[in-house]
Amino acid sequence: MACLLETPIRMSVLSEVTASSRHYVDRLFDPDPQKVLQGVIDMKNAVIGNNKQKANLIVLGAVPRLLYLLQQETSSTELKTECAVVLGSLAMGTENNVKSLLDCHIIPALLQGLLSPDLKFIEACLRCLRTVFTSPVTPEELLYTDATVIPHLMALLSRSRYTQEYICQIFSHCCKGPDHQTILFNHGAVQNIAHLLTSPSYKVRMQALKCFSVLAFENPQVSMTLVNVLVDGELLPQIFVKMLQRDKPIEMQLTSAKCLTYMCRAGAIRTDDSCIVLKTLPCLVRMCSKERLLEERVEGAETLAYLIEPDVELQRIASITDHLIAMLADYFKYPSSVSAITDIKRLDHDLKHAHELRQAAFKLYASLGANDEDIRKKIIETENMMDRIVTGLSESSVKVRLAAVRCLHSLSRSVQQLRTSFQDHAVWKPLMKVLQNAPDEILVVASSMLCNLLLEFSPSKEPILESGAVELLCGLTQSENPALRVNGIWALMNMAFQAEQKIKADILRSLSTEQLFRLLSDSDLNVLMKTLGLLRNLLSTRPHIDKIMSTHGKQIMQAVTLILEGEHSIEVKEQTLCILANIADGTTAKELIMTNDDILQKIKYYMGHSHVKLQLAAMFCISNLIWNEEEGSQERQDKLRDMGIVDILHKLSQSPDSNLCDKAKTALQQYLA
Repeated sequence: MACLLETPIRMSVLSEVTASSRHYVDRLFDPDPQKVLQGVIDMKNAVIGNNKQKANLIVLGAVPRLLYLLQQETSSTELKTECAVVLGSLAMGTENNVKSLLDCHIIPALLQGLLSPDLKFIEACLRCLRTVFTSPVTPEELLYTDATVIPHLMALLSRSRYTQEYICQIFSHCCKGPDHQTILFNHGAVQNIAHLLTSPSYKVRMQALKCFSVLAFENPQVSMTLVNVLVDGELLPQIFVKMLQRDKPIEMQLTSAKCLTYMCRAGAIRTDDSCIVLKTLPCLVRMCSKERLLEERVEGAETLAYLIEPDVELQRIASITDHLIAMLADYFKYPSSVSAITDIKRLDHDLKHAHELRQAAFKLYASLGANDEDIRKKIIETENMMDRIVTGLSESSVKVRLAAVRCLHSLSRSVQQLRTSFQDHAVWKPLMKVLQNAPDEILVVASSMLCNLLLEFSPSKEPILESGAVELLCGLTQSENPALRVNGIWALMNMAFQAEQKIKADILRSLSTEQLFRLLSDSDLNVLMKTLGLLRNLLSTRPHIDKIMSTHGKQIMQAVTLILEGEHSIEVKEQTLCILANIADGTTAKELIMTNDDILQKIKYYMGHSHVKLQLAAMFCISNLIWNEEEGSQERQDKLRDMGIVDILHKLSQSPDSNLCDKAKTALQQYLA
């Protein structure tokens, strides 16, 4: 019975909701054009600020009819304009409204409307396009589908201050990534928008500024062009500097600082230029103060983090500007019970977005502490800092977790902190938890940090090993992501450095020789180099060398041969020869070289190579094989003499490279002893 009742109930609710709206839609179909126009005007007044009414009209099919009227040649310009205004108002409702408009192909219809000679109609179409394109549900690509659209928009920029404001806003929202930047740049965006920075309209100036910030971001071509653009006899960077002065609106200060930051990061402005050191950096630090709104503090901190990230000097200047390190600590206490926020709506907004402040603070701390030991110390000594980072590692927001891991990674570059604060707070525990099941972007940074915690002087190394790190890291070496493979093998390399035999055996067992060989033939050079580094660390100290070579000798010699024969860089071959030198230092392991004529010929070949690094590495192999005090040295010396090694040593003893010359003379003395 319930099933039978369900449909009529839903229909009656729908009819009740929409009955009051139906007459608006019915009037759009009146044969009298004047009544249709009045109907559209009444609809416009009914939907302003009324989301419920907007949703009802969309459900009743108002959108296709409005679009039809907008595109009809017989419609008056006034009717077309009013239709565009109503559509713009509908677009200002919910995201579902925008989706419905997109489904009815609103964008092509509005773009077609821009070809009209009537300015008021053009402005109404642009205003609606602006609203649709600034919605997160609209794909930016829709602006670039038709190649004639961008040049036409550029041409419309000169029509009025409204066309300037709306078009710049559309560009700044739809410019995502280098392809879009290139299209806009090639159609003269810089030249067409530059003069708008001196417009009498604040809104036009602001939107033009936003356009330049998205055009310059990580784009050297645009940034280099901007540096030399003149507007009314003034260079663009000077105009940006004027716009970030304290008497300008905060939004303008922030966006100008972004433009200068992006130009600096793209290499168009030097990091020691006064407009960066004395203007941009202090402006961004000002944005971090607690007087600013939450979103201003977030944007200020994130932009500053990006500006100083690669430059030690800027990091030092920022760290002593306006007590920035202490100021950032307030980002974790917001909003507090004593916050001076009387506006309930504002408080509700800030409570929902407080995690963005923590994320921004972690990002800026990571940039500040990237290089300088004193700054790291100051950050760690800031009240409860380590506890805050550890808490950040388990936050629900992925972005906060990522920023916290980045911050920790930056601080873990300090030997001093690894030995003290990191140990005191047992940072490795939450880090191992993060590594269990995190998205790749977090895994990359967390595993990179684990590499630092596994360095031989780190007190965390022992407990990390006991908590199952070997299996976890061996698992990372099988990842599709090359950055994770590098970090997995790098951490294992650090783990194997001067390690006990048991740890080395665990690594070899968990990794398996099959996986080791897969890594040795990896297409990523970093993976190959770190795998060779791991092998070199595994094959150190004689008992360990002999033990490993007794069980895995055949496969290791095979891998060495393949690399020395392959098309590899000098660095790769040098590492491989160093592995051979380590094997040659074993007691029983060296026989694997002496009984392998192919390997001996390769060592001989590299002794005569044109690159000194390879000659030196090959020399280490020979020295370890002929060392006098070791059993069987006479037989090895004789065999190598028969191969012509002594002649090569005589030649190398005359080498202009002092290091090579000394090594050759030392080796020859073994024959004379």
